[in-house]
Amino acid sequence: MSNTNILYQHGTLALLVPGLLDGTLTMNELLQHGDTGIGTGEGLDGELIILDGTPYQLDGDGKINILDGDFTMPFANSHFADYAEMMEVENINRDDLQSQIKEAANSANTFFSIKITGTFKNITTRAVRKSSAPYDSLSKTAEKQNMFSKDNVTGTLISYHSPSLFDGAAVGGFHSHFLSDDRSFGGHILNFDSVTGSVSFQQFDTLEQHLPTDNKEYMNHDFSKDNIIDDVHNAEG
Repeated sequence: MSNTNILYQHGTLALLVPGLLDGTLTMNELLQHGDTGIGTGEGLDGELIILDGTPYQLDGDGKINILDGDFTMPFANSHFADYAEMMEVENINRDDLQSQIKEAANSANTFFSIKITGTFKNITTRAVRKSSAPYDSLSKTAEKQNMFSKDNVTGTLISYHSPSLFDGAAVGGFHSHFLSDDRSFGGHILNFDSVTGSVSFQQFDTLEQHLPTDNKEYMNHDFSKDNIIDDVHNAEG
């Protein structure tokens, strides 16, 4: 039986900061550790969301694709879904929603995932077109992101909350991706005005951190020269 208390993470958000964007894990390998997740492809190739074991990508042109098992990633999270209903919400804005989730979860110092199914108003997402080596830094690449908006869309939000003490390995706070029910819209969530729907919660007691030790650029990089925390928050916020 799959362990639903483990959050698996390949790579770190910190390694994206200097542009260590080689794909170092395949989708087939990621799916061995979960049927639900988020991530990005080699060269920041779009924004990924895994639902019910199916990996979807919003690419830089705004198209939703189903990914092959040999698709590679520098960073991704996955887990085996075992969500419990937390609350029903109606026309709640993003800030109030996150405050209510934090209070109800009482889990600020551990990792947890939130799944929201419902209707979102004025939602804005983003994706980046795939770049090739030699890669730019995360901050430069993020400047080239494409943004997509919908006034009213029904779908699923998957979010991972990371404790502040893990800031850099992940992004402290919430990191959220979205996919519409009709599979025509998605991406990394930048903002939404409100949502009406169901909020579910899953807490983890174990972070399984996997690092790309076969990647020479990662192993030889000096992260002390990078402005990791600011660049991660500016790009992922």
